[in-house]
Amino acid sequence: MAKLSEHGRARRSVIAGMLAAAAPAASGGAAEAQPGVVVVELFQSQGCSSCPPANANLNALADRPDLLALSFSVTYWDQLGWKDTFAKPEYTARQWAYAQGLHRANVATPQVVLNGRSELVGSDRRQLEAAIRAAARPSSLAVSLAAGEVALGAGRAPMSPADVWLVRFDPREQQVAVRRGENGGKTLPHRNIVRQLVRLGGWKGTPASFRLPASPDPAFRTAVLVQTRSGGPILAAAKG
Repeated sequence: MAKLSEHGRARRSVIAGMLAAAAPAASGGAAEAQPGVVVVELFQSQGCSSCPPANANLNALADRPDLLALSFSVTYWDQLGWKDTFAKPEYTARQWAYAQGLHRANVATPQVVLNGRSELVGSDRRQLEAAIRAAARPSSLAVSLAAGEVALGAGRAPMSPADVWLVRFDPREQQVAVRRGENGGKTLPHRNIVRQLVRLGGWKGTPASFRLPASPDPAFRTAVLVQTRSGGPILAAAKG
């Protein structure tokens, strides 16, 4: 058997520690439920005149430790006078997956999806806060982020392997001067803008670990979502 390098031994030790932390307690046979972070996903576009109020609400929630607030810019407004500076086709595809999972015939902006289980427009702050409270639930699946790795504990196996998503988002406020389209002449502030969405692999109910690719920008923050397929519920989430 080939000898492990010092780096290899250190990496194996880190992963083992993360898996041990994420694994269920031996005495109980199942992971103890922990307060779960509520994943708040806003689908919006700089070209949509209805989006600024929902975007402002997401910005106000960006720093809450009990939430993972994410702003996804979609592409289908781009041909109507202004090309969104953060939009990517994969974010539009994610919203369409939610349309399938939530049994909607179409997509529209703004839309807020909570934990992959419910949706609302998101422009009314009171309504949004009430929906977030209703969406909060404990999670028995432990997810640990450390040293360029993500480790998942054991849990009830989904009917088909869940997807493990890496999300990189920019927490800094970005002021975007919109020159054309429905918001032409306005400067729109954005926070927690999703800049990278990568599927790391699948989770089948047993402990697993994944190596995280290098971030394209050291200022970006990292989050991981464990989610049933085809726009289904988010089983667990963690943010670094």
